[in-house]
Amino acid sequence: MTVRFQFLCAYDGTPWRGWQSQAGGVTVQDTIEAAFAAILRQPTRICGSGRTDAGVHACAQCFHADVPAACRLSPENWVAALNAHLPASIRVLQAAPAAPGFHARFSAIGKVYEYVLSTEKVLSPFDCGRVWHCPHGMDIGLLRQALLVYTGEHDFRRFAAKRGNEPAEPPADYFVRTIYSATVAEEQGGHLLRLRYHGNGFMYRMVRLLTGTAQKVAAGKMQLSALREMLANPNGDKTRHCAPAGGLYLQQVLYAEKR
Repeated sequence: MTVRFQFLCAYDGTPWRGWQSQAGGVTVQDTIEAAFAAILRQPTRICGSGRTDAGVHACAQCFHADVPAACRLSPENWVAALNAHLPASIRVLQAAPAAPGFHARFSAIGKVYEYVLSTEKVLSPFDCGRVWHCPHGMDIGLLRQALLVYTGEHDFRRFAAKRGNEPAEPPADYFVRTIYSATVAEEQGGHLLRLRYHGNGFMYRMVRLLTGTAQKVAAGKMQLSALREMLANPNGDKTRHCAPAGGLYLQQVLYAEKR
């Protein structure tokens, strides 16, 4: 007999090869599973809300785990026990018994990502690996217009990298996603830009490709009309403009019922 728990964690993605378990064990999932094994003295598989790439950070990644019913750790003790076995770059923030039928991935109805850029002429060493340095300047008005183009329901196949597990003949709506909002906030006198994407789902590297392409528009290296054409005609070449991993943060995973 097992009991399903829902967990919230945060991590600095810099030292890790992404979330998803892989050979070698240098991923966030593998490291958290090793912490469970140390506590329960048996292998325990966890399931995250989705994958983040190598170098991508998370402020609020959600995952679930099925633990033996005989284990009587309280939610607070789960947090303390897991963190005692985790490196400082990974922290479990919350734990709670999961609602009936809850699944970290399949119960999610949306996500919020943030991408951070700096236009400072000299990037602080403390921002290395955490923001995208764009010192040659951008037109913020054009950047906002580019982000507005993304909002709504679109076929985003030209903004999705190939992971290798796509079906040979994907269904018509396979690449269709809805972006509810895509905004930019200015900080530090306009030199720090926070691009925030709220959507019902994002494909492999999609946020980085959206950001990289919007940056080209804002830098005057691509026309807004060309960006609109990429969404209007999804069967063309994929964008080649991918923002670096280090500026991307998973901010929130959304569920129908917040726990």
